[in-house]
Amino acid sequence: MTEALRLTGLSKTFEVGKRLFGPPRARVRAVQPVDLTVQEGETLGIVGESGCGKSTLARMLVGLLPPSKGTIEINGAALDNADPAEFGKKIQYVFQDPISSLNPRKTIRQIMEAPLINLHNMPAAKRRERISEIFDAVNLREEFLDRYPHEFSGGQAQRIGIARALAANARILILDEPVSALDVSVQAQVLNLLADLKAEFGLTYLFISHDLAVVEAVSDRVAVLYFGSVVEVGPAAEIFANPRHPYTKLLAESAPVVGRALKAPEGRATELPDPLNPPEGCAFRARCPRAQDICAVDVPELHEDQAKTQVACFNPND
Repeated sequence: MTEALRLTGLSKTFEVGKRLFGPPRARVRAVQPVDLTVQEGETLGIVGESGCGKSTLARMLVGLLPPSKGTIEINGAALDNADPAEFGKKIQYVFQDPISSLNPRKTIRQIMEAPLINLHNMPAAKRRERISEIFDAVNLREEFLDRYPHEFSGGQAQRIGIARALAANARILILDEPVSALDVSVQAQVLNLLADLKAEFGLTYLFISHDLAVVEAVSDRVAVLYFGSVVEVGPAAEIFANPRHPYTKLLAESAPVVGRALKAPEGRATELPDPLNPPEGCAFRARCPRAQDICAVDVPELHEDQAKTQVACFNPND
C-alpha cells in the first residue's frame, strides 16, 4: 500500500502566562512527539479521553496550529514550510459542530465556492459543475445552495461540511467527532455516507472520537492517546478484543454497554495528571493497576508487542 500520511516527532507546546518581557510562567506540552503513518484508503481511528491531545493533533495536521517540532509528510512531500493553500489541497477538516463551522452570513453556495476560488482559482462555470457533482454525492438537493446555515438540521449541516471538505479535492479528511453532535439515527446515516464517499473518491480518514463503538465500527487501525502520547496502535479488532495497554483496557471497560452494570474503573487515581506539573516516568502510572517501580523512573516507548500491534508499556496486559 502507498503511504498517504507520515508524522515524525510531531509535538505541540503551549506557553502559559505569557509576559510582555521575559519567558512565560510555564509551558504545557499538549502533544508529545508522535510518530504515525497512515496508508492510502485507510481509516485510522484516534481515541482517548478529553484533554489527551486529539484535537490539538488534528489541528496541526491541517495547518490550523503550527507544530512546535516535527514534520508532516503527505505522499512523501513535507508540509513544514508549505504555503497554507497546499495544506488545503491535500488535507481537509470536518468539524465536530456542523452548524457553528459554517459562516452564518454566507449562503451555502458561497461557502462551497470558497475553496474552489481560493485553492483552485476555478472559473464560475466549472464551480457550478463541481458543486453540483459534490452535492449529488452527499445526497443534498441543489435548491439548498441559496439558503443559509441556520435553515438546516444538524445532519444536513454536517453533510454540507463534508461537501465543503470534498470541494477542495483533498484525499485526506480529518473527521473530528463528526457525529457526536447528531441524533443516533442521523449518526448512522452520516457514517454510511462517509463509507460510501471513501469508496467513491478513494479517501483516507483520520477519525477522532471518544465513542469507542463508532471507532471500532469504522476504523481499520486505532491509535490510543493518553496525556499527549500514543500509547497503543494496532488493528481495530485487535485493539478492542485484546487491549495490551492498561489505559486501552480502562477505556474499553469504561464505555457503557447495554446489560452491563457501571462500575468504578480499576486502578487508583481517576483523573489525568496536572499538565502544569507532569509526573516523572509513565504518565499513566498513578491510574495503573499494573504499575512497577520502573514506571516511576522511565517513560515507556512505543514498541512492537504482538503482530501488527505496538504498545508503550513496561508491563502490558497478557
